[in-house]
Amino acid sequence: MTTKPLPLTPELHAYLVAHGSAPDEIVRELTEETRAALPAEAGMQVAPEQAAFLTFLTRLLGVRQAVEVGTFTGLSSLAIARGLADGGRLTCFDISEEYTGIARRYWTRAGVQDRIELRIGPAAETLRELPRERHLDFAFIDADKVGYPVYWDELVPRMRSGAVIAVDNTLRGGRVLAPQDADDRAIAAFNDEVLADVRVDVVMLSIADGVTLARVR
Repeated sequence: MTTKPLPLTPELHAYLVAHGSAPDEIVRELTEETRAALPAEAGMQVAPEQAAFLTFLTRLLGVRQAVEVGTFTGLSSLAIARGLADGGRLTCFDISEEYTGIARRYWTRAGVQDRIELRIGPAAETLRELPRERHLDFAFIDADKVGYPVYWDELVPRMRSGAVIAVDNTLRGGRVLAPQDADDRAIAAFNDEVLADVRVDVVMLSIADGVTLARVR
């Protein structure tokens, strides 16, 4: 046993991915289409093991009401929707008709389109349209980094006790230790704000680019 982190070499990462539930044909084709059609933006897509983790976590929590902020081409939303309990619903917030057009096609192919509602517009505004009461079981934040504090502030009061918020890119490739741009600085400040938030219990995981899990008290 060791308390030291393992260096995640490319070979060890490949082993890690290979020893989790394999992505099906729909996930593989969505990943491939995103890389081919949007090579400059494909890095915004969640990692394969991250998608599997989102489905696993959603199922484990028995999620019925979920929110996603930042949908892109739909891999994370597909993963969450597949993990919803019977009758569950996922509301997605994004600003791009182009990117989410790809998402819609794959939601339909996967047969989860009836579980997902997509709202196009700035999430800082459209999140305020959600009911104010505590009704959400799960939320995933993966949008513009400077906007994270706003999304957090809108979501936390709407989460049930015991609900979980997952936040992506909270390590910024390790640059939270020495921020190099506005997004790095925004995430470093956001991480400190989340840690100090007495409404939640927090753990940060080194999955992909860092995922923070916050359980609402």
